[in-house]
Amino acid sequence: MAITAAMVKELRDTTGAGMMDAKKALTETDGDMQAAIDWLRTKGLAKAAKKSGRTAAEGLVAVAVTGGTGVAVEVNSETDFVAKNADFQSMVADIAQAALGVDDIDALKAADLGGKTVEETLTDKIATIGENMTLRRMAKLSGESIVTYVHNAAAPGMGKIGVLVALSAANDDFGRQVAMHIAATNPAALNEAELDPAIVDKERQVQIDIARESGKPEQVIEKMIVGRMKKYMAEVTLVNQQFVVNPDLTVAKAAEEAGVEITGYVRLEVGEGIEKVQEDFAAEVAKAAQG
Repeated sequence: MAITAAMVKELRDTTGAGMMDAKKALTETDGDMQAAIDWLRTKGLAKAAKKSGRTAAEGLVAVAVTGGTGVAVEVNSETDFVAKNADFQSMVADIAQAALGVDDIDALKAADLGGKTVEETLTDKIATIGENMTLRRMAKLSGESIVTYVHNAAAPGMGKIGVLVALSAANDDFGRQVAMHIAATNPAALNEAELDPAIVDKERQVQIDIARESGKPEQVIEKMIVGRMKKYMAEVTLVNQQFVVNPDLTVAKAAEEAGVEITGYVRLEVGEGIEKVQEDFAAEVAKAAQG
């Protein structure tokens, strides 16, 4: 397929690779963006692909807890102006409370919110504020003890990143530290057992391809891969990561010393994975003023 300048730019923005390297990667992979990222990594020409889950849309993530159950919901808006609106924030808080009584996003949309469904309430708020809004995601977590943390809080219990942590016993101080760690590091899974096998297989293949570029014998490559995959697990699984509060300990070891086990977590970030057309500040102000 034809490789466009826009495709090259997107790949450069994602990987940090040079223009010619990005163009060659797209040419070699027939324009497949993800395959081009992997090709660049194999050749040692890409920085770690940390922009794949770019935050684009605006809005808020709200968290709520009752007993051993916690929820996090994401409600999106077009601009950050609306996310700072007190009426919008009140609605998001009410939606989070409603989420405690349902099991999935469809049930939440149909849940009662002061005589109207959540979906109807959103529709009314769109008409009032004059900006599109969506109830995008909901996540629920149960455990003996649920601890929450909100990063970049716009109001109590809501902000740009919401985290829930389930512990085997009550320890709010430690739970909050773990939640802050999760907000900062965004692990892919709690442990190796919960990591998507497809992700593991893909990473292993990338590492094999990188190792083969070195020209070393296969038996040496096999040993290299064992070490590299162990390092990968230490980077992407929560319990194996270095604890940000004390990097001398893994999160699992820190939990052991705190006398608890981390049994689950949820992390939602506003706009995660959504592409947004970039507007300059003046355009955003003008758009908000038009209603």
